Amino acid sequence: MRSVCVFCGSSPGKNPGYLAAATAMGRLVAERNARLIYGGARVGLMGAVADAALAAGGEVIGILPEALAAKELAHTSLTRLEVVASMHERKARMAELSDGFVALPGGAGTLEEIFEIWTWGQLGFHGKPAGFLNVAGYYDGLSTFLDHTVEAAFVKPVHRDMLTFSDDPSALLDTMAAYQAPVSGKWLERFEL
Repeated sequence: MRSVCVFCGSSPGKNPGYLAAATAMGRLVAERNARLIYGGARVGLMGAVADAALAAGGEVIGILPEALAAKELAHTSLTRLEVVASMHERKARMAELSDGFVALPGGAGTLEEIFEIWTWGQLGFHGKPAGFLNVAGYYDGLSTFLDHTVEAAFVKPVHRDMLTFSDDPSALLDTMAAYQAPVSGKWLERFEL
């Protein structure tokens, strides 16, 4: 993967392990000579992942909506900061620039971003991998819930398997680098549009 998009919280969270994981992920992306794509803020896990990638000599591109830039959240030391009109434009631009997507701990925005990417993958709009860095069991409940969606016949196993969970940043990126997207359109076999 030449470009890795990281979705994560604008807060550092309660557990110091979250900040350590963001720092490790940013450094690792740079050490793998990949470009870091992220939300463009200087605060929380977002700032930590960017700072670590920059400190390791990496290229970092931030995509930030005007409304957040106006609140002085913009990271001004990036390789490039793109200020866009809306959250929708932000997500589209991040998807365009990225070869894979990682969710670190975060809140509603982080979940919404990674789930939209997953949905686009299920629909065959892209064949890029998506994964969760499961720091200190942060995503254990979500992983269990996603298994439940398969058991309840709302998500096919092949689509559930599109999401990788790992507590090791290096293993997560290795798994994502080897990702093979399922054949697009398989879900149409079950549903008539």
